[in-house]
Amino acid sequence: MPRLEYPVYLDHIRQESARFRAVLADCDPAARVPTCPDWDAADLLWHLAGVQRFWADVIHYRPASPDDPRITHEGTAPRPESYAGLLAAFDESSAALATELEQADPEAEAWHWSGDSRVGTTHRRQAHEAAIHRIDAELAAGVPVTPLDAALADDGVAEVLGVMYGGAPPWGTFTPSGETIGVHITDTGTDLLVELGRFSGTDPDDGKTYEDEDDISLVDAGPEPVATVTGTAADLDTWLWKRDPTLTLGWDEGDRIAIQGDRIAYEKLSAILGQPLN
Repeated sequence: MPRLEYPVYLDHIRQESARFRAVLADCDPAARVPTCPDWDAADLLWHLAGVQRFWADVIHYRPASPDDPRITHEGTAPRPESYAGLLAAFDESSAALATELEQADPEAEAWHWSGDSRVGTTHRRQAHEAAIHRIDAELAAGVPVTPLDAALADDGVAEVLGVMYGGAPPWGTFTPSGETIGVHITDTGTDLLVELGRFSGTDPDDGKTYEDEDDISLVDAGPEPVATVTGTAADLDTWLWKRDPTLTLGWDEGDRIAIQGDRIAYEKLSAILGQPLN
């Protein structure tokens, strides 16, 4: 569930999108994005423009599903040939998303892939989408990375663990192993509990079957953690999103993210978090 007020998410969407745009406006369009190596700056700009247009349409035509022909999917609109055209397309998409979210009731029904089909779910997801891609933009432009807001990053850690990697879909089953790993966020005081387990099920959309796949679930309570991961909200969030090439993580005292406890259990978690997001 979202951990910030919806107007706060909307403020972050606006602020992070504005910083993203300002950085890329002065960036070489051909500059590579080190955290997304298949993209250059122009690709990154077009990507977030497409994402924000898609979610603006989802909210505008709620509760329609993405099958509705009125909804513009990322990559389906004609891509502007000039960089100025890409910037203009981003301006239009970003303004549309902010307007739609501002005018809609956060509790109103609106499609979302996570299964939490409320407008407010898009508030949360798009705040983090904009923040993480703002980091990508700064890295591509070679400018100092603006620190993530601690409260937003705290929520981002919970979202990655509980939704992006955790959160079994309704068509599958998560079976806990009885092992948990604690995540302690030092600057906010938040403690999260990640349960290791296995996932099984058949995706009704593509027919793919998963049999006892290693998986995680973010839980409110459970067995005493066998290992802990400790760091600031920003460090943990950028670690989970693989967005900080300078970050040190390990069992040594000087590492920015400290790991303690059962190494085998941590390695299970690390292997899951190393998989591409689906």
